[in-house]
Amino acid sequence: MAKPLRILATCGALTLGLVTGAMTFAPATAQSSLGMLSKLERGLWEISTRGGRSVRSICVRDGSELVQLRHRGAACNRFVVEDAANEITVQYTCRGDGYGRTHIRRETNALAQIDSQGIEGGRPFQFAVEARRVGSCR
Repeated sequence: MAKPLRILATCGALTLGLVTGAMTFAPATAQSSLGMLSKLERGLWEISTRGGRSVRSICVRDGSELVQLRHRGAACNRFVVEDAANEITVQYTCRGDGYGRTHIRRETNALAQIDSQGIEGGRPFQFAVEARRVGSCR
């Protein structure tokens, strides 16, 4: 009788180990490093609406500046939804100031397409812009 109990206990430990492993794997994948952003060239980037009607410039140091164009400088919690070789999707929450979901597609290391939507200061926003490196930061 001890043998079947021992086998059952071993199977239970194995099952628990597999479940625990699956649980620790999922968050690690969801919170990856956003390696695609680090491939973008550092420097001065112009952010323009498609069609070039509205242009503004930002200094990009590591690419992560492009994730929160509407909540710039705010300390927000981020959750990585997708992290592929040439595109990322990040959802973020800024306590007391709203949230956003940004999708960035890298065309080259100096050109990216950005789509973002969310809530800022109680008001909804949605935009599609092109980000292009134009020089060095001043």
